[in-house]
Amino acid sequence: MRAISPSERNTIRLRTDTFPLLLQIGFWICIFIAVAVVIRRLVALVHPSQGGPPQMAGLDAAFASHTALTLAHILPALLFVSLLPFAYSRRLGASDRVERLLFPLGVIVGITAYLMSGYAVGGWVERSAVLFFNSLFLFSLLRAWWCMRQCDIQRKQQWMARAVAILLGIATTRPVMGVFFATSTLMHLNPQQFFGIAFWIGFSINLIVIELWLRSRKSSFQFERMASHSEL
Repeated sequence: MRAISPSERNTIRLRTDTFPLLLQIGFWICIFIAVAVVIRRLVALVHPSQGGPPQMAGLDAAFASHTALTLAHILPALLFVSLLPFAYSRRLGASDRVERLLFPLGVIVGITAYLMSGYAVGGWVERSAVLFFNSLFLFSLLRAWWCMRQCDIQRKQQWMARAVAILLGIATTRPVMGVFFATSTLMHLNPQQFFGIAFWIGFSINLIVIELWLRSRKSSFQFERMASHSEL
């Protein structure tokens, strides 16, 4: 059997169907939530609501105060998340060209996230979460790109899995925020007080889950098997 060329090696991608069922379900739920959140934010920017709960109106006004930066962040993020199924789902015809688009899009999302942190609703607690997890996201993304350039398929897959999981952490924060909103009358916390906590919880959940999977024996075996198949 022939050995594949470096350019062919770069097209060997992580497949979502190699993950356990629960991780696959979580992947699709996070994508759905992320897309829904961005669409809702776009609608609020274009057609600000005059009614609704005061807390939501206050959040909409906060994002509307820096509309250009918000759009520069959420539109590339929407494109990144929307492309994930086409980059990694075999059923949708995973494409190496689509995957390569994730790298520049991810850098744009990361840079604008740093800028957005200057307007953090949750103050320094939220800002610290953004600085930590966004830096980890960009580091993982750049490591995946470097490993791809070095034809290190196994490590490229692992670092890309980390980057995707961390980015999708923003979707995991939404149900956490929902709990805080629902219990606000009992907890007596407003968005400025619980947004940062929700960020730390949501992103930490995704990071812990993907790290536990990546460090498992089953994960190591799968990645090694996929990399070895690329050499046939």
